[in-house]
Amino acid sequence: MEILALNAAEMKKAINIKDAIEADKLALESYSSGDANIPLRINLDIEEHKGQSLYMPGYSASSNALGVKLVSVYPNNIEKGISSVPALMLLIDDKTGFVNCMMDGTYLTQLRTGAVSGAATELLSKKDSNIFTLIGTGGQAALQLEAVLAVRNIRTAYVFDIHEQRQKEFAQEMQERFGNKYNVQIKECTNLESAIRESDIITSVTTAKCATFNGEWVKRGTHVNGVGSYTREMAEIDSSLILRADKIYCDTKDAIVESGDFVQMIQKGIFTEESITGELGQLLLQVTPGRETDDEITFFETTGNAVLDIVVAKKIYDCAVAKKIGKTICL
Repeated sequence: MEILALNAAEMKKAINIKDAIEADKLALESYSSGDANIPLRINLDIEEHKGQSLYMPGYSASSNALGVKLVSVYPNNIEKGISSVPALMLLIDDKTGFVNCMMDGTYLTQLRTGAVSGAATELLSKKDSNIFTLIGTGGQAALQLEAVLAVRNIRTAYVFDIHEQRQKEFAQEMQERFGNKYNVQIKECTNLESAIRESDIITSVTTAKCATFNGEWVKRGTHVNGVGSYTREMAEIDSSLILRADKIYCDTKDAIVESGDFVQMIQKGIFTEESITGELGQLLLQVTPGRETDDEITFFETTGNAVLDIVVAKKIYDCAVAKKIGKTICL
């Protein structure tokens, strides 16, 4: 058996953010059309070592993408100087059942998550959007930023984090990385309210349990991405913003039961599943309407799904093979 091994650096050489956005679109269409088979995630508690191991399998027939992502959550690893959330993606040949590729699961997650926000921004934001605010500077942030820069002609991007030094360092690093590439000014956010009121696009990517900004600050015509709330306890988006939104989209309807942004509103009796316009894949399939006027506020919530992992991983694998990137392991 021959298995192609790809680290994060090699994955970056294989495809770029625009490639990942297009792959995510195919994945979302596959899911919403019923073409994908995505079983429930398997969670194993490793109590002896205060860890958790997660297994996320999936298959998309239209993309010939079959695989499983393995993610572990071991908080005590930080004390050992190693990653607390190690992850590995295994891609399987859907015709033979043989594993044909393994790749860095952490970078894959960052890439497909940034790309799905990019897809939503491309589909839902005003085409002339040029001011963007990013809230959060963690591991997901760089690709969240680049995804928006890749789909809209952003002139000014504000970066906000509750840790001022982290905010400063991130803004400087991103300006060096993306400033010339996308002809954009990436600035520290010194006044969040002012930045939000000015912005055409906003992305919040934090694990906050309370709103990261006041929903009433958001002007008409703005598009907002909610990325960080992947558990019921997390709720980074102000309910007033969601209630003001004219169109509400999610990556999959699983967000209704997984994201605190929605769950906590449902528990209060101010939101229902019917409040959601649809899945982004349904918009791509032209089953549901997208933005209809420049005055509408649009909101997109992502909690992630294995269909994004497998389809983006398949794209990375195919391009890596074509470009002869990576190392082959013989078993």
